[in-house]
Amino acid sequence: MTQGYTVIGNLTGDPELRFTPAGEAVANFTVASTPRYFDRATGQWRDGDALFLRCSIWRQAAENVAESLRRGARVIASGRLRQRTYQTREGDKRSVIELDVIEVGPSLLNATATVRRNTPTHGGFGPRSGASNGSRGHAVHDDTAPAAADPAEPTF
Repeated sequence: MTQGYTVIGNLTGDPELRFTPAGEAVANFTVASTPRYFDRATGQWRDGDALFLRCSIWRQAAENVAESLRRGARVIASGRLRQRTYQTREGDKRSVIELDVIEVGPSLLNATATVRRNTPTHGGFGPRSGASNGSRGHAVHDDTAPAAADPAEPTF
C-alpha cells in the first residue's frame, strides 16, 4: 500500500452502515487516538492531544465492521488519507482529512477476539442482498450516497 496511514484508538460510536443506490455497503466510524508520553519532571504518564479521525470502509468489509465493532472498542485501522473540500450552506469552504480504510480489526493489547470467516457471496465480492443481514450495526439505506465510479476507488 502506498502512502498508507495506520491509526490505533477507540471508536467514538457504533459504526454506521449505509448502502448506496447501487447496493454498495459503506460503514463510517470515528477513531479517537490519544498519544501518551512519560513526563520525566513529574514521573507520571500524561495524555497528549487527541486525534479524532473519520473513517470509511466499503463493501463486505463494511458489513463486517458494522457487525463486529462497537463504541469504545480499541481498533487498528489502516488505509489511505484523503483530503476532501466542501462548501457549507453559508458558503464557507472547509477541508477535512479522512481515512479510506483498507484493513481494520480489534486491538488485542487488552482484549481477546474470536475470528469467524464469512461464507463467500457472489464469488466473495459485493454486498449481501438487503440490509437485514443480522448485523448489529445501524443499517441505513442512503439514497444520497454517491455510487463509486470505480469499485476499487470509492468517491467521496
